[in-house]
Amino acid sequence: MTKAIFDRRHPAAEKLKYERDALERAQILTIGNACSEALIIKGEPGRAERAGSGLLSGTDGKALKAALLKLGYAPESWLGMATWKADGSTLSPEELRWAVTTLDPACVICVDETAANLVRTTYAEELSVLEDLSEAMVEPDHVTHILGMRLIDLGGFEEALGDAHEKQIMWARLKMVPHEGSPY
Repeated sequence: MTKAIFDRRHPAAEKLKYERDALERAQILTIGNACSEALIIKGEPGRAERAGSGLLSGTDGKALKAALLKLGYAPESWLGMATWKADGSTLSPEELRWAVTTLDPACVICVDETAANLVRTTYAEELSVLEDLSEAMVEPDHVTHILGMRLIDLGGFEEALGDAHEKQIMWARLKMVPHEGSPY
């Protein structure tokens, strides 16, 4: 890489580092790679998180990462975020909007109703102008398009992993948000 190209990219890398550090200082829990195409929002701590493991470190995280890979996302093109903060408090709609804007995903996957409800509250104004009620309500089985993002509510992903039929429903929902570019 020539020095000129590196010099042009360095400010962008510094800006990204500053923004991620700001999210961390605000105790917003994220895991994965910045600027990923898929943002997985988890609203309730699952078994792994309650046991002290990191965000999306349990079977739900492994299953979601495998599903994204099958849908054409690059293995590193995912990012997870919790709706609870490091201190245990809940993200406000303003904090969620700030975090999503900072992370700039193309696709937002809400894995449970707590996450979907916070997304609905955060983007209520944008959702209120949508003509399709199912999209406006960010209902499972529908993809909502706002602000250049696709939103989907999986409606209880971790709980569904214990039932073969429910797993198939989750897979069908995830297939609604495949990678939109060229496969990696």
